[in-house]
Formats: sequence, C-alpha cells, structure tokens
Amino acid sequence: MAHAELEATSPLVLLVDDEPQIRRFLRATLPSRGFRLVEAASGEEALSEAAARRPDLVLLDLGLPDMDGQKVIAGLREWSRVPVLVLSVRGSEPDKVQAFNAGADDYLTKPFGTGELLARLRALTRRGPVERPTVLEVGSLRLDPAAYRVWRDDTEIELSAKEFTLLEVFMRQPGTVLTRLELLERGWDMAYETRSNVVDVYVRYLREKIDRPFGVESIETVRGVGYRLRVDGGRG
Repeated sequence: MAHAELEATSPLVLLVDDEPQIRRFLRATLPSRGFRLVEAASGEEALSEAAARRPDLVLLDLGLPDMDGQKVIAGLREWSRVPVLVLSVRGSEPDKVQAFNAGADDYLTKPFGTGELLARLRALTRRGPVERPTVLEVGSLRLDPAAYRVWRDDTEIELSAKEFTLLEVFMRQPGTVLTRLELLERGWDMAYETRSNVVDVYVRYLREKIDRPFGVESIETVRGVGYRLRVDGGRG
C-alpha cells in the first residue's frame, strides 16, 4: 500500500522483498526521508505493481518465493528503464555481475546501513529523465534505446542489459575518452569500488560481440586513462 501522506511529487519506491522485517523497517524509514512506498512480496506481484504504479525506483531482493529476482529485472527491462537497486544477502562478485547483466543499476548487500541505502537511492533519483533519440548511429553501429536493440550494418546483435548500457554510454560520446571511473558512475553507480575491473570485463564482452565477429575494432584502449569509441564505429 502506498503512503499517501507524502507529496505526489516525492519519488515512488517499489519495495520487493518477502521478508516482513525488512518491509517493516523500510516502511518506517523511507516515508520519513521523503520517499513514497509501494510493497510487493513476490516477483509476480512486483511486475504487476510496477506496471500499474510506474515507480521511480525499485528495491529488489533476489531471493523471492516464486522467481529469482533476476527474472523480475528482465521482466522490467522488457518495457522500462526504472532504476533497480538490488538488496541481497548474496554478496559475491559473480552474483553482482549476474544481476548487472540482467539490468540492475546498483547492488547493496544485506545487512546494510540506512545511510548508505539512502545515499544510493538519492544517487539514482538524481539521474532524472533522460532524453533519448529514436536511434543512435556511429558508423555502422546502430542502437535503439527504446527497443533495446543493436545492429552492426544489418546484423542484429544480442547484448545483456549491462552491455547495452555501456555501449549506449560510448555511442552518446563517440571519439571522447571516457575514464573507468566515468564509466562506473554512468553504468554501475556506487555498486563497485573504483579498483574493480568490472569495466574492463564488460568492454571485453562488448568487443567480443560488436567487433570481433565483424573483423573491426571500434572500442579503443587509451592506456592509463580509459576507453573511447571510434567516431567511425570501427569502419573508416
């Protein structure tokens, strides 16, 4: 049930967790910090509430009774770019990578501190709405942000949600050198420490999909700085 006493302009958070104590804690915490709250205890309920309420943020536990939280993220990503912050007892890097691959925006391991949770929520809400062109084109690469589709010439390329996000960041600034920290902030927010090699890992994933099969090199390494997407998209 939503907390109607807050202003309608306050960010609406969809909390998806089957643990009553977590829901009670956040029900007592978030409205007093300026967030409206809607709750769901299962994946099916979460997808239904998301479609009906159109929340500004989703707080999602992965261990739901009817489906894994990653399936919930995948379901959301079929039609929505709503920021998803995962709350989970699973704290290993493979668990985080899988969640980001499914389309999560941030990840916080349970138990968590209230201050850190609020900081992450506020960081996600500061993004605001993003104007998105129908199609981005860089050389022979085309990316449709609304449909989550990518092509090299006429060949469609299947990307994970996080690979897609990273490629979109590059395609919005072709020819610009982007540091690893910039890419972390735009693609992963606060979920990884700056020493993490997650950017390098996902750049390698992208190269394997958008470059190698086509015999081109579009993402260049700028040693000691970061990466840039060639303005010709890999073809002169």
